[in-house]
Amino acid sequence: MSPRILVADDQQDVLEALRLLLKGEGFEIATATSAAGVLAAVERSDFDAVLLDLNYQRDTTSAAEGLDLLTRLQAMDHTLPVVVMTAWGTVDKAVEAMRRGARDFIEKPWDNTRLLATLRTQVALGAALRSTARLESENAALRGDRPAFIATAKAMQPVLQMLRRVAASDAPVLISGEHGTGKDVVAQWLHAESHRAERPLVTVNVGGLSDGVFESELFGHVKGAFTDAKTDRVGRFELADGGTLFLDEIANMTLTQQAKLLRVLQTGELERVGSSKTRRVDVRLLSATNADAASEVRAGRFREDLLFRLNTVEIRLPPLRERLEDIPALAVHFLRHHATRYRKPVDAFAPDAMDALLRHPWPGNVRELEHAVERAALLAEGPVVRPSDLGLAPGGADDAARLDAMTLADVEAHLIRQALDRAGGNVSDAARALGLSRSALYRRLEKLDR
Repeated sequence: MSPRILVADDQQDVLEALRLLLKGEGFEIATATSAAGVLAAVERSDFDAVLLDLNYQRDTTSAAEGLDLLTRLQAMDHTLPVVVMTAWGTVDKAVEAMRRGARDFIEKPWDNTRLLATLRTQVALGAALRSTARLESENAALRGDRPAFIATAKAMQPVLQMLRRVAASDAPVLISGEHGTGKDVVAQWLHAESHRAERPLVTVNVGGLSDGVFESELFGHVKGAFTDAKTDRVGRFELADGGTLFLDEIANMTLTQQAKLLRVLQTGELERVGSSKTRRVDVRLLSATNADAASEVRAGRFREDLLFRLNTVEIRLPPLRERLEDIPALAVHFLRHHATRYRKPVDAFAPDAMDALLRHPWPGNVRELEHAVERAALLAEGPVVRPSDLGLAPGGADDAARLDAMTLADVEAHLIRQALDRAGGNVSDAARALGLSRSALYRRLEKLDR
């Protein structure tokens, strides 16, 4: 379907020139010659963007009428992108227009290439804003504590279909995908859509547990079971009784840990460390890994019988580079969240900032995108995010030059993500390449996630 653009100007020759230009580029055009006409058109029809002149009286250059109209349009629909234009453009008017909600600013006479690129970007961003608002509204109506699950890209549609089929069941689900693709969000969504939604969702990173604490963490212990056991402790399985247990990074468990977990999954029974009392638990098991579980089985690092218990259904999350259509909606969602969190009046991306997001390779996937947007929310000096606020390295930049411009924390994060990318997401291999223990790398990853 062709994008619908409302073009508003009081000069017929301008309207005709824009109509011919935009129609030739595949846009569907409606026109208005006054502020009242603009408001009536927006009330009557849906538009993907508005190209709005700021002056409607030939004897004035104040732009006051256009600015007031912009305010009223934003009150009617804040997701409707408005690009303002005027023949008497000044920096002050541009800043005021952006402050009132304009997404970009075009001066007459316009450059055709820039105008078309701006409109295409704003049409895409407007669609993302509406999609995000709809998804957030649906999530809030269903359960206020469920994270927004934004997935409109073609690559995500098989994932959504599978999730809808298995959500209401008690079937174990293995969620696979590269580091940072949102496996934890999928686990939360599955729990929220299940009949166990009113019971706990308990998460544990089993890949980061040493053999010495594995049983105590998952199954609990009784007072005096070992030197530091000062009191009884309930394990994660019991905490999740009646609800859902999410085991993250399962491919990084040792073979000893795998054997202990398999026994509980086979029988549904466990004993706390130091106790002979058998306890039964009823949990729905979700698990996740960024490794290829089948390859781990073939290499002898993962038990095949345990994998059969975990992957009744396997759902693979595509990396962000395979779902580029979701980037605008994800970016807007993260910007709203972090702008509210940090009490910053920023609510939009400049077209070149959105272009930078779409061009970036995102080796860290959705998590890296959120970190970039969080940084931008903190650093933006006005209501609009600029490319410099994102802190993204330009394409083809030399790594050494990039490192020179980074803080120590940024360098560590960069090297960790680089090692994970080279290791195909396998934490054990990445840790060996970095000269770290697996637990030390997990501690650094947890720090990056905060």
